[in-house]
Amino acid sequence: MKSKILLIGIDGLVLATALDSGRAPTLSALKSSGYFAEMVMEPPTYSGPGWSTILTGSTHQEHAVTDNRFIGHNLLRRPDLLSRAFYQDQSTTTFAAAGWPPLVDPRGPGPIIHQRREQQLSFQHRVIVRDGETHGYREVDAEIADIGIYAISKFAPDISFVYLCGADEAGHTHGVVGEKYLEAISRIDVQLKNFVQAVRERVESHNEEWLIVLTTDHGHIDEGGHGADSAQERASFLIAAGEGRKNPDWPIEIAPHQLLELLLVERVDEHTISAHH
Repeated sequence: MKSKILLIGIDGLVLATALDSGRAPTLSALKSSGYFAEMVMEPPTYSGPGWSTILTGSTHQEHAVTDNRFIGHNLLRRPDLLSRAFYQDQSTTTFAAAGWPPLVDPRGPGPIIHQRREQQLSFQHRVIVRDGETHGYREVDAEIADIGIYAISKFAPDISFVYLCGADEAGHTHGVVGEKYLEAISRIDVQLKNFVQAVRERVESHNEEWLIVLTTDHGHIDEGGHGADSAQERASFLIAAGEGRKNPDWPIEIAPHQLLELLLVERVDEHTISAHH
């Protein structure tokens, strides 16, 4: 049986702050029960280069995204995780939902996630585009999460990418050491809880195997902001929790551009179904 993969990108999450605060019980539980590794992002630590690396399995030199303007990018030649999974097996169904336009909006400077119009027309590929830059990520994240949970419950895509940006927005506005950042973490953790519940219901009712993967593209300095090469700005992480299957047997050190290939292997490998956590 092939595992279904749900990759949740939590932009600008300082993991240590989230865990130490006690405001992220779902995140903490997934870390405790799943595979965990720290990752170190390549500077400049902006979302454009960071997500391009994670989602296309490419170094900065390969995707040529150097900032959030995407000028001169090479993304057309660096297909994303969802596209790679489809090219590997053309029965694969994929789903992406994000409120930051460069990730998914063909009218934006990217998108990192390829459009694949033919697969959209045949409902093999669904893409949800929202604009958190204009409307704010508190509301947009809630909508993205609701749509993503519905998609998992109803369609159970083989590979999904869902993006949440409320923590990054709070970090930029208020810094990452105050209550506003913790409030954003609390909201995201509730959304994670609902995703986990939706996945577990699929496992129980359809005997499916799922892998929930969480990561971020960069951290923040305490007063808020990123882009440079300090340890806190470069800090990322990888959590991968099996539901209805074992946790992945991945190396203890993973570079951000290596994640895509690991996920593709998880997609094709067969695993013995085990009791989920």
